[in-house]
Amino acid sequence: MKEINKVCVVGAGAIGSLLAGHLGAIVDTAVLTRREEHARALNAKGLRVSGKSELHATVTASTDPAELEAESGDINLVIIATKALEVEAGAKTLEGYFPGAHVLMIQNGLGCEEMVSRFGDWPIISGVTFMSGVRHSDTHVEYELDTATWMGPWAEGPATYEDARQVTALMNKSGLQAEAYADLLPHQWSKLIFNSAVNSISALTDLPHVKAFAAEDKLEDLGHLVHAMMDEAKRIAKARGVTLADDPWEMNVNAVNRGNTSGEEYAHVASMLNDVRNKRPTEINWTTGAIVREAIKAGVPAPYHETLYRLVKAYESSWSRKDAGH
Repeated sequence: MKEINKVCVVGAGAIGSLLAGHLGAIVDTAVLTRREEHARALNAKGLRVSGKSELHATVTASTDPAELEAESGDINLVIIATKALEVEAGAKTLEGYFPGAHVLMIQNGLGCEEMVSRFGDWPIISGVTFMSGVRHSDTHVEYELDTATWMGPWAEGPATYEDARQVTALMNKSGLQAEAYADLLPHQWSKLIFNSAVNSISALTDLPHVKAFAAEDKLEDLGHLVHAMMDEAKRIAKARGVTLADDPWEMNVNAVNRGNTSGEEYAHVASMLNDVRNKRPTEINWTTGAIVREAIKAGVPAPYHETLYRLVKAYESSWSRKDAGH
C-alpha cells in the first residue's frame, strides 16, 4: 500500500464527518455526499469537529466521484462510512473510480465487504467502530465517544495486515483511536453480538442504552433478556468456529456503567433506536438478521434472535400502515 496522502470518505453522517474532519486536518480529504447542498456547504465552510476534539478541516466535497477523482487525483484510501443498508448503492456509485485505492469498511454487522467487492477489485479492510458523534449540521459534528475503531484485512480479499496497520497509524495520528488486527473476525463478532442485542432491544423498548440493560436482580429486569440473547449468539459463534475477542456481556456492563462528570446516568441512544424514532429502515438485516443466518448455517437454534429480528421488521412495516391510515 502506498503512503496515504489522499483520502475519500463516502457518506458524511456522524461517523463519516468525524473521519473526514480528523483526517482532513492532516491529509488531503474528499467527501462524497448524497446531497448537492451538503457538498456546497462543506466546500464553502469546511468541517468543524467539537467535543472530544476541537478542530476545523478544509475538505473537497461532491456528489460525483468523477469530479472528486479529477480534483483530488490519486486517492490512496476510500472509507465507506455509510450505514450498512446504503453500502451497495455507495459501492455502485464508486464503480470504475479510484482504481489504486484500498477501501476501509466501517459498518455494523456482517456481509458488507462482499457487496463492495462486486463493484471493484479494491483491497478491502474490514472495520468496526464504537466511536460516536452528534451531527449538528452539514459542517459541524460533535465527537462524543472516543473509543477505538478496530480493523483488519478482509479474509476473502488481497488486503494485508500491514495495510490495516498503515491505516491505523494514520487514524491515530489524526486524533482518532484505532487498532489493527491480523484477524478481525473475533472482534467483529464480539461487536456484532453486542449490537444485535442492544440495538434490537433498544429499538423495541424506546430505551437508550441505560443501566437497565445490565440489571438482573428482579424477574422483570431487562438484563435477563440481553444476557440470554448474548449467550445464544456466543453459542452460534462457537458453532461457526469463531473465538470471541471480548465478552459481549462484559462490554454491555462496562458501557452502561460509564458515568459522566455530572454524575448522571450515561444514556447512549443506539443507532437503531435513532432510526426507529425517525421511522427510517434499520440495520437489523446485518446485525440480528446476520446472526440468524449464521445460526441456520451452523444448525443451531436461535429463538431469541429470530424473535427480535421479526419484531423489528414488523415494527418497520407498521410505519407504512399507520401512514396509510390503517
